[in-house]
Amino acid sequence: MLKIKRFVGGELQSNCYIVNNDAKPSCFVIDPGYEPARIIRYIEENSLEPAGIILTHHHHDHTGAARRVGDHFGCPLMMSFADSLMYKGKIDRYLADGEVLELDGEKITVLLTPGHTHGSLCLLAEDSRLVFTGDTIFDTDLGRTDLKDGSAAEMINSCREVIDRWPNDYRIYPGHDESATMKQVRTYNSEFLQCLEVR
Repeated sequence: MLKIKRFVGGELQSNCYIVNNDAKPSCFVIDPGYEPARIIRYIEENSLEPAGIILTHHHHDHTGAARRVGDHFGCPLMMSFADSLMYKGKIDRYLADGEVLELDGEKITVLLTPGHTHGSLCLLAEDSRLVFTGDTIFDTDLGRTDLKDGSAAEMINSCREVIDRWPNDYRIYPGHDESATMKQVRTYNSEFLQCLEVR
């Protein structure tokens, strides 16, 4: 079962997550946008060992602290290839749709969910019944699609072909705001429901 520590930072109140499997030391850092010293301090005080930094998309509020944290621990930065084309920093490993990352026995599956950006991705931990969704989907709305490489058509497809397959008991951990179950999403997220109705 994954242990999750959330940090909220910056004007946009972006979420950074540090995840490890129970009491084991290996961890992933997801979307470190701000306050790298705070993230580093938590990792060191809890004797964690970052196996990598995973970036769900290229926007600065999710990537701003990534290189400093990665350099400090000597761990790779990972992102989809499509979003790496928009990212100003160096990416050490490209993540592909369906790729499985291991974290002390916990399998984390990479799911490409374009819409907010062309290379946005979600991270599914099936055994823990949860998904880190970046800015693809939140509790009551979806990520913006009107920015430079956003696409409303891609967002509709991601909602219909990927997200709608997640069971009601899955909990999403988005890039902003609080976590929610998919049951709550299907009850209160009108933008998601509208995507499912598009013909």
